[in-house]
Amino acid sequence: MKIRVLGSGTSQGVPVIACHCQVCQSIDPKDKRTRSSIYLEKDNTHLVVDTGPDFRAQILREKIEDLDAVLFTHEHKDHVAGLDDIRAFNFKEGGKAMNVFASERVQEALYREFSYVFAKNKYPGTPEVNLNSINNEDFFVNDLRITPIHAMHYKLPVHGFRVDDFAYLTDANYISEQELAKLKNLDVLIINALRKTKHISHFNLKEAIEIVQKVCPKKAYFTHISHLMGRHKEVESELPSHIYLAYDGLEINL
Repeated sequence: MKIRVLGSGTSQGVPVIACHCQVCQSIDPKDKRTRSSIYLEKDNTHLVVDTGPDFRAQILREKIEDLDAVLFTHEHKDHVAGLDDIRAFNFKEGGKAMNVFASERVQEALYREFSYVFAKNKYPGTPEVNLNSINNEDFFVNDLRITPIHAMHYKLPVHGFRVDDFAYLTDANYISEQELAKLKNLDVLIINALRKTKHISHFNLKEAIEIVQKVCPKKAYFTHISHLMGRHKEVESELPSHIYLAYDGLEINL
């Protein structure tokens, strides 16, 4: 299984528009962060988790040509805004609809924000989508078993996902003990860590480290990182030896 981090940044990305802080002005490529998303491939199955505003650029940057499904964590714009660009994969597969997996709440948001995709009389060339509901039970993309992990993003329910011994969870600041149990015995965990100071709806660095220490993966990577976290090189040097900051273009092989 191979995981590629398409984006590791928060909702504004890094650099932030009109910001002159040391992180936003950094020339280190690892301090350039697009909106959070991953690409996962195993055997003949290829999927992405979230399609943010940078989705098209991320797919082109990574030279990705195959996609079987999109999994959505939640409905915030920085995670769904790029859905229209699945059209390219529709065209490549002769008009085949893209399988999209999302909770009913997220589906309602997609109906609102991409109404033209679901119109009765569709305009030619609009995306073709096959919606599938996530109900916090295991589901399959082809032969690949996906285990949803329920968490809270302040008052908003979100889903993370486990595939074999890998799990991805972003935009969360609370995970119940029952759901934490789904994160045991992992080789790799990717989880959000927004910044060093407390935040209302995201784990901060200290809280994310505590989650990692609870579930004990062999390795952990932090994502959805704000410019307020600090420079990549400096922050990573302060982390425990098995914990790292994710960055755009990071490739993980399991």
